[in-house]
Amino acid sequence: MVDIFEKLKVNRGPLGQYSNSTHGYFTFPKLEGEISNKMKFRGKDVLVWSLNNYLGLSNHPEVRRVDAESSKKHGLGNPMGARIMSGNTAMHEELERELADYVHKEDAILLNYGYQGIASAIDAVVDRNDVIVYDSESHACIMDGMRMHQGKRFVYPHNDIEALKVRLERATKLTEKNDGGILVITEGVFGMAGDQGKLKEIVELKKQYNFRFMVDDAHGIGTMGENGAGTGVHQGCQDEIDIYFGTFAKSFSSIGAFIASNENVVEFLRYNTRSQIFAKSLPYPIVEGALKRLEIMRNEPQHKEKLWEIANALQNGLREKGFNLGRTNTPVTPVFLSGGTFEAANIIFDLRENHGLFCSMVVYPVVPKDVFMLRLIPTAVHTLEDVEYTIDKFEKIKAKLDASEYAKDRFELVS
Repeated sequence: MVDIFEKLKVNRGPLGQYSNSTHGYFTFPKLEGEISNKMKFRGKDVLVWSLNNYLGLSNHPEVRRVDAESSKKHGLGNPMGARIMSGNTAMHEELERELADYVHKEDAILLNYGYQGIASAIDAVVDRNDVIVYDSESHACIMDGMRMHQGKRFVYPHNDIEALKVRLERATKLTEKNDGGILVITEGVFGMAGDQGKLKEIVELKKQYNFRFMVDDAHGIGTMGENGAGTGVHQGCQDEIDIYFGTFAKSFSSIGAFIASNENVVEFLRYNTRSQIFAKSLPYPIVEGALKRLEIMRNEPQHKEKLWEIANALQNGLREKGFNLGRTNTPVTPVFLSGGTFEAANIIFDLRENHGLFCSMVVYPVVPKDVFMLRLIPTAVHTLEDVEYTIDKFEKIKAKLDASEYAKDRFELVS
């Protein structure tokens, strides 16, 4: 017999195996100061490209005022209890109505956390006779939701509509035999590569196949479509998205999430989404703060316009210098470079310690072994000077990478 704790000492997991050398620097780094384009890392000022504060609402004066006043008035404990028992309020219901209207749906349900909420909603909507068909680059929250699914699931290569058709053919045959249904799941904006899901093309397949369509638009709400109403609005197919998911953790610069759909589906989710019916209600300050953020997103388009000004300047400038940004067509800005984990680590160290630039790196197995990605997130609080500085420093590190100056077989942090 194996002692479970002893097993954990040996098998630290795909990320945990590197914890001794990465913790506090590459993993679990501490950024300090006000959330903005410039913060402090290990006591030094850095230009930050790693925060999903897309619209810069974290430090919007009205947002900060409402957050502070609501916290003072209500505290963080109010309301107490799960919404189904004792934690429901008129303000929670008001936010749900406003969110539904914002994304052009009949109704919406608040979620305490996006990750848990969407996973739980997937579990609630499908049963063992149903089939899920999903994009291969779906977020981990979707993958975890499907792990709870006791029926069949088919994956199709990323954004490959012809392959999706093949999976839908298989799913149709199965569900006709089992008297089940089909749920297709993809993302509005893929948070790593930055490309959009082919929502309009998938919607067109409804003419040929019978399925319901769920979209995780965590990175699309606030950044895409008129007034930031999402990628479905941007692509002109929002009405045909059956279950729409949005989060407060990115453009809203807060915590929590929501799912919007027709009244029947939302009512079902209220009584069957286990992560919500068995969890404490979102605190008043989060809800009131979300209402203020939504009001700003609707009435102050300049924040989204500034985000796109910065994103376009950054992406166009990097492409002009020969950098490979892959297939992004959203603010998410991946920079693909040739090399392995040690090259990536040494470049990140050089950027942070010698150039005052803080961005995130992505290595195998998220990308192939001979490639790594530097991921930049532009926001409305960045400046064109920030963009120019960053492009200049990226040129410098690219020259050193090409000269094999980062090709070391080890990495040592400077204390």
